[in-house]
Amino acid sequence: MAPVPTKDKKRRGKRLPSGRQYAVVAAWTVAAITTAWTAIVAKEAGRRPPVLAEVRMPQTPVARVQTRSAVVTPATWAVGAPDPEPVVEVVVEEYPAEVAAFAGDPVVRWFNGRPVRPARELTMVVTAYSPDERSCGESADGITATLHSVETNDFCLVAADPVLLRYGSMLTIPGYDEGRIVPVLDCGGAIKGHRLDVLYPTHERAREWGRRKLKVVVWEYADGLPAENPRRER
Repeated sequence: MAPVPTKDKKRRGKRLPSGRQYAVVAAWTVAAITTAWTAIVAKEAGRRPPVLAEVRMPQTPVARVQTRSAVVTPATWAVGAPDPEPVVEVVVEEYPAEVAAFAGDPVVRWFNGRPVRPARELTMVVTAYSPDERSCGESADGITATLHSVETNDFCLVAADPVLLRYGSMLTIPGYDEGRIVPVLDCGGAIKGHRLDVLYPTHERAREWGRRKLKVVVWEYADGLPAENPRRER
């Protein structure tokens, strides 16, 4: 029986793509799309600085107490005997050399991996803001004046007048972040002179703060080394 001729003469003698050829084309298509998407993501990532890790440091470490069960052997155990008392062990953490030098100072605290101490006290008018449009308007891009994310230090940071308090200054503010040391990483058009703006994640929480006149403690590094530039700590 003679083969049935095709209706399209141009397709005569040409083979249709095999399943393997389709797979190769699909793989190249996926690779091209992935490459383009990676380039877009890389470009967007380059436009915004990375999020700074948690800058809060714990206070001077203390001794750690742990318990373990006493070892029971046939020689020390008898039927009906009470269970042995657990053994309590006190494990004393060894201080690194740079920590040991300040371990006995009740004033020294630790921030950003370094010892700090109170330097001066300022009376400031303290308000609050949030990182959304209601507080920041057109500047609500999630990035502070020092190019850090607003999520730095778990949303606990301060906007101040850099003429009075340079970027990177360390403060403790009564009623804010449970009295922990917080960094100055932002500024504001209305924040001039003896004024501060503390950050809260939401506008509602910022409004709860209101306006307060407080005595704020400014801290300094106690290791004799210069302070870092916060724009480089990203």
